Amino acid sequence: MPRFVTHLEGAIDGAKLPADCLQTLHQDRPIWVRYDLDAVRLAVKRDDLDMRPETMWRYRELLPYFADDEIVSLGERMSPLLACQRLGAQLGTENLWIKDESHLPTGSFKSRGMALAITMARRFGVRRVALPTAGNAGGAAAAYAARAGLECFVFMPHDTPVVNQCECALAGAKTFLVNGLINDCGRIVREGKEQMGWFDLSTLKEPYRIEGKKTMGLELAEQCGWQLPDVILYPTGGGTGLIGMWKAFAELRELGWLQSDRLPRMVAVQSSGCAPIVRAFEAGERFAPPFPKAATVASGIRVPVAVGDFMILDAVRQSGGTAIAVDERRLREWMRLAVSLEGIPVCPEAAACVGALAELRQTGWILPQERVVIFNTGAAQKYVEAIQTDLPQLDIHQPLDWRRIEAGG
Repeated sequence: MPRFVTHLEGAIDGAKLPADCLQTLHQDRPIWVRYDLDAVRLAVKRDDLDMRPETMWRYRELLPYFADDEIVSLGERMSPLLACQRLGAQLGTENLWIKDESHLPTGSFKSRGMALAITMARRFGVRRVALPTAGNAGGAAAAYAARAGLECFVFMPHDTPVVNQCECALAGAKTFLVNGLINDCGRIVREGKEQMGWFDLSTLKEPYRIEGKKTMGLELAEQCGWQLPDVILYPTGGGTGLIGMWKAFAELRELGWLQSDRLPRMVAVQSSGCAPIVRAFEAGERFAPPFPKAATVASGIRVPVAVGDFMILDAVRQSGGTAIAVDERRLREWMRLAVSLEGIPVCPEAAACVGALAELRQTGWILPQERVVIFNTGAAQKYVEAIQTDLPQLDIHQPLDWRRIEAGG
């Protein structure tokens, strides 16, 4: 199988790095994977994809490694892109879509990045991995490490959603609750590298999770007939998905696969409870200071400091997009609105995007006719704490009150 990676590149300074060995950070900042896109253009045509299985691996020429007998896979199918007319009407937009990542093997978009990261780690001889997590990344790492036969250590804040805690332990990961935030968990992983001999799978601290998340953008382009939407609303914590998609769009444009050179305006969505990227964007800064006392029910975006902050902000600004923080107190309300109108199991992080769309429509930043895509990055069912509700009870020994039943309680 031909491989089209030419080199790795320091994101902070453009330094060329070798691609044939294990890499982590360059000058304490993330690394890009670069491809020979001229060779890709000669090797594959856009229409060739129609003959391939509908998995993330169909884009193999734009991935760092692909060999059927060596990839670590749990069956990463293309996630559906669903029209949302009722929710769109409620929010004042005529052309709203949700790309539902909850269909992936571990119930979230983290399957994409971990499939690539674990595949590459095993290829380079890694036998033990570790990571801090705010939730879904831990479950995905544990599952893919188990699939690959690797030992996995997971460190998560003590108030991480209980489903995430359980799925890590169920997959055999050595899982620890930490009385702090994800950056505190990250410190434990850093300090244990020499003592424990593990490889750090933290967000953007190895080059390949970006490449896995990039497939969201490749899929979206294909599902939209290679005509990208006007606006993408993306819940932003570590930002790998937003960064990866922006990279995907640039590569597709250079390949000549897009119907238009116009790229989407990227919107980084955060909660008022944790909004370091929004603060930096509004201040005109390229790097984001840590956000104090970060707290949000949307655990995936509770990231007070992101190693790829400048990459997120660069993508947002280059796209003509924006960064917006929505009211933390309304996340459950927007979650219920979306699920009740469309039936899609929208997670709290995606609910933040629903709130952001409502606000950006009110200000006129998004126009009614523009095509808008929200990414649902995980299944609502994984957030038991966010969806718990008190249900009305019926006494089988009492006459049924049909008016109460009709009213729902």
